[in-house]
Amino acid sequence: MSNELIAIAMLWMFVFVYSVAASIDFGTGFWSMIYMNRRQNRATNIANRYLSPSWEVTNVFVVLIVVGLMSFFPGATFTLGTVLLIPGSLILLLLAIRSAFLVYSHSMEGYERQLAIISGISGLFIPALLILVLPVTQGGFIQVINGHEELLLGKLLTSASGISYMAFAISSTFFLSSLLLSDYSRVAGEMEAYRLYRRDAILNGPLSFFTALALVTSMKSEALWLYENLLHHFWLLIASAVAFFIGYTALWWPGGKRASLPGQPRVAVLGIVVQYLLASYAYGKAHLPYIVYPHVTIESAFTHPDTFRALFVSYIVCFAILTPGFLYFWRMFMKDKRYVKQP
Repeated sequence: MSNELIAIAMLWMFVFVYSVAASIDFGTGFWSMIYMNRRQNRATNIANRYLSPSWEVTNVFVVLIVVGLMSFFPGATFTLGTVLLIPGSLILLLLAIRSAFLVYSHSMEGYERQLAIISGISGLFIPALLILVLPVTQGGFIQVINGHEELLLGKLLTSASGISYMAFAISSTFFLSSLLLSDYSRVAGEMEAYRLYRRDAILNGPLSFFTALALVTSMKSEALWLYENLLHHFWLLIASAVAFFIGYTALWWPGGKRASLPGQPRVAVLGIVVQYLLASYAYGKAHLPYIVYPHVTIESAFTHPDTFRALFVSYIVCFAILTPGFLYFWRMFMKDKRYVKQP
């Protein structure tokens, strides 16, 4: 495997982990807002309990993606940084507002309602804006005027690709977060909250699947090169659909002797994450060798080989240090009954 492929694979891994973790994070804020006025259940408490420690860990991967892109592909950083200045600035503004409320709402009492509203609204807009990077890289939305690259933002927002990508981001946010919260509710013994989040997952699963199909269909008319390349990895898409079927149907599997409601949410979460992993792998392979079609390839944007080797060793050392910490955090977060089963 070439240095360029190793670097882009590492960067795509960062993107995948962040996309799943951030979808759950943003969706959790949305569900917290939706259920905050329902006094008869503890769904909002479950959402806030998950949201409290998780958003800081999720934001670590934002830094990894930006640093990885700048380090490994400085040529692509210039193009993407130029054309995504407006949507990128809006994303940073929304993230800053959301993070500020998440910090201060836990330090000052009486702001829980404002936290839920800000988290809920940003939980819709941020993923919808973030995913617009993908149709931009497919081509057709960048024009070059006097040697300067400009984003056709109006065309992007009204195109079939832009709309289908945003719909997919929002539906995936709802689906992944409701799945994880159903599992979290079950671990916490909050069966009323589990019933609500399981219902939300059942409703949003088909929606996310069909928006993904609409996304692929939009490629045929606006990014034919990517659509044709994606068909070369059709077996990965089929495997992704099978993983979706397993994960989705797990919501109806017998829940065990101690469970009062059906469903295996942990299996469902794992199955759907595998589905997204397979689909994203197929998409990434189909997108090669372009980072931004047709202007930037992984070869033309790549850093100096000596720089890559030094950076790669640094990343390996950092991951050797951070990975045990992430695993320990997740284990405590999901299994520590003193935290999960708070009164």
